[in-house]
Amino acid sequence: MRFYVDQLGFGLVIDESYESGGRWVAVAPPDGNTVLALITPKRNSAESKLIGRCRHTVLVTEDVMAKFDEWRRHGVRFHHPPQTTLWGGIFTRFDDLDGNSFALVGRDDFVREIEAQRRAAAEKMEAERRITQELEIAKQVQARLFPQALPQLQTLDYSGICVQAREVGGDYYDFLDLGRERLGIIIGDTSGKGIGAALLMANLQANLRSQSAIALDQPQRFLRSVNQLFYENTTDSAYATLFFGEYDDTARRLRYANCGHYSPLLLRRDGTLERLDSTGTVLGMFQEWDCSVEERELFPGDTLALYTDGITESFNDAREEFGEQRLSEALGRNRERSAQGLMAAIVDEVRQFSPREQHDDITLIVAKCRGDSARANRV
Repeated sequence: MRFYVDQLGFGLVIDESYESGGRWVAVAPPDGNTVLALITPKRNSAESKLIGRCRHTVLVTEDVMAKFDEWRRHGVRFHHPPQTTLWGGIFTRFDDLDGNSFALVGRDDFVREIEAQRRAAAEKMEAERRITQELEIAKQVQARLFPQALPQLQTLDYSGICVQAREVGGDYYDFLDLGRERLGIIIGDTSGKGIGAALLMANLQANLRSQSAIALDQPQRFLRSVNQLFYENTTDSAYATLFFGEYDDTARRLRYANCGHYSPLLLRRDGTLERLDSTGTVLGMFQEWDCSVEERELFPGDTLALYTDGITESFNDAREEFGEQRLSEALGRNRERSAQGLMAAIVDEVRQFSPREQHDDITLIVAKCRGDSARANRV
């Protein structure tokens, strides 16, 4: 112990004696990166025969010459002065009091390169950890942008879901209480993927909600204002498809504008299928922009499905897409379910059809028009 502490300048970590007569001693070099246990083996044991035979311990230092001079002054016995090696380093050897031999090696360029690589790898791991943590926070924040509560309606049973392919994404759906028994039904998809698309989605949501006060009486002006804000606050290549519907709970009437989005499907109670096609182009691409507004009356038993391309463009191993046809068939098969149950059944069918890695966000809104009896019960 005194050799390590007094002659090599190590620190004493622990020195404990036990009633049984045993003793536990540990020392560490000045930087504390290594702890050496000093053990006295039993006499004539296999371990005792190893004393003086160690030849493989290497101590690395920044300045071999300085450490050589310092330790020699403290009485350390060196085999030879420091010598350069073929690999560009510098080294010497010394013995401890038991005759164990140690190498004292200087850090050459190769060692420094290895350490630089290790530091770079550690920094990369730390950066990846921070990114993962930040993405998780972004996921939690974005989850709060989706509807947290559904305005209650007398004549419409409705539900929405977004299953993101990544931590965050660009799909968006919303339900806005517009007052006077009117519900705003919104679904959209922003350009791009990942964080960029998520930022666009948040921007679009903020624009829609901030301008929604005029949506009831002036839907076209409302959408023009949303387009203007989205155009001004995003890059030239950014855009969003959007479907905005205003449902009148009293009249069972849906007024809508489809801004370049996939055509929602309206399955009538008699099995007739209607598509709510585009009434304008996408948002954010053009400063001068307008759209028209269409109307549909809903009847008890009618079912409306709004979706993004994560539904219809999901593909199987044969590279076949789920498609609008399979979606309409799923609507028909499950039309007796509640809106929540019908929505869950469709998402489940999409996942079974495309069971491997999800490539795009899956977003779906299902709304079912209630009958008079259901309305009376709710009243």
